Amino acid sequence: MRAGIVGLPNVGKSTLFNALTSSKAAQSANYPFCTIEPNEGVVSVPDGRLERISRYIVPKKLVPAALRLVDIAGIVKGASEGEGLGNKFLSHIREVDAILQVVRCFEDADVVHVAGAVDPLSDVETVEIELMLADLQTLENALPKAERTAKSGDKEAKLRVDAIKKCLEHLGKDQPLRTLTLEPPEAAAISSFGLMTAKPILYVANVDENDLHGEGPLATKVRERAKEIGAGVVAVCAKLEAEIAELDEADRQEMLQSSGLDEPALAVLAREAYRILGYHSYFTAGVQEVRAWTIPIGATAPQAAGVIHTDFEKGFIRAEVYTLDDLETYKSEKEIRAAGKLRVEGKAYVMQDGDICHFLFN
Repeated sequence: MRAGIVGLPNVGKSTLFNALTSSKAAQSANYPFCTIEPNEGVVSVPDGRLERISRYIVPKKLVPAALRLVDIAGIVKGASEGEGLGNKFLSHIREVDAILQVVRCFEDADVVHVAGAVDPLSDVETVEIELMLADLQTLENALPKAERTAKSGDKEAKLRVDAIKKCLEHLGKDQPLRTLTLEPPEAAAISSFGLMTAKPILYVANVDENDLHGEGPLATKVRERAKEIGAGVVAVCAKLEAEIAELDEADRQEMLQSSGLDEPALAVLAREAYRILGYHSYFTAGVQEVRAWTIPIGATAPQAAGVIHTDFEKGFIRAEVYTLDDLETYKSEKEIRAAGKLRVEGKAYVMQDGDICHFLFN
């Protein structure tokens, strides 16, 4: 799963990306951390349940879920028509699963805003308009070909034509496609287009050090806008997070405490990005590792097993499942089994967030 970090120039986008991908906390989590390219990296999704499990099943390592981040070239007005690095910007957004838009919510005379004044709602609208214009162009270009193919009686092409027209009508009302509900076959028919306003979005309010919880007037505007369209918001001071990311554990905790934070805001951001992508975690636990596995919400037990290895899904027999509450109550898997709390689930079982599992397969 990949999330793209976008925003106007000078909003703190790259500072945030660098803080996320260079964090010593992320690298110490036993995840095989790497920077894939200068503008792409993998970060762990902090999850306190891993440590809680490891108190009873002591492993050699903990492996959290992971999120791939892409630092996408800054957008400017006219990007949909090729202004700035528009084409590169747009092509990269088409390839990600979700958008994290960094919005400047701080005043700083030394950091000039590209529009001349700090206005978070204007920033949000600029990016949204460019993405809608680009989606309009994509759909308008695709429609004639889809119509020609549909005339031959191709059922999928007919479905694609209907879906394209619905999307064009919705965009024509200045509404992003994430607010349009398509039937699953319709959505599948146009999935290859990589429509950008159909992707879930999370606003990252880059706040001042005096407003770490994002309660000031600038961040409040972003929260109100997000509420209107059903998007999420996380307040982050990218400058402070960059400093925290470079510290060792003891110094990091001291700085967090002095700042009035329970944990780095980057941890909240990673979890929220994970959520808006529609994923949650289940766990496997043994002496080699306690590991969080990423699955879509609604995945069945065989599908969850397939995340570990495709053979597990093909030969799935059953899953043995218990909860973290069970583990904390009975202290071991042996006692959970003896108490009759170890559930045996079949192919139709829908995985729940936090399930701890063993899979039996042929």
